[in-house]
Amino acid sequence: MELKIGIGYDIHKLIPKRPLIIGNIIIPFKKGFSAHSDGDVLIHSIIDALLGAANLGDIGTHFPDNDPVYKNIDSSILLNKTHELIKSKNYSIHNIDVTIICQKPKLQEYIIKIKNKLSQILNIRVDQISIKAKTKEKLDSVGKNKAIEVFSVCLLKK
Repeated sequence: MELKIGIGYDIHKLIPKRPLIIGNIIIPFKKGFSAHSDGDVLIHSIIDALLGAANLGDIGTHFPDNDPVYKNIDSSILLNKTHELIKSKNYSIHNIDVTIICQKPKLQEYIIKIKNKLSQILNIRVDQISIKAKTKEKLDSVGKNKAIEVFSVCLLKK
């Protein structure tokens, strides 16, 4: 069995009058992401981790932010396409570990919903997904509630 590790990262600016979508779940909040797609930083980070582990480039290579096809697209569609791509290379997901960093909103009550949604999208068990939420202690742009960032690590097996 061959194992491959991938690391993903994404950050998006928060702006008014956009929905806040994290892990394909709408989070009630006064701001959402400034982005070409729906801006789901969690899913974008996971996509980069999966592509990196499979040595298939990055999210911008496969889903460029200047392509009108991806304007306001639901990021779960991109995650599904990424999953199909890694499966076509004979990889399967062993586990995914995610850290969401934001000052507000508090995400603890949404973590189980996000894990369940990702489990459905990727057709993996919930216990193969770990999600943690941290703050920046009011430091930098994330701590000042101007952005949300996510780090992801995944392990693929062949």
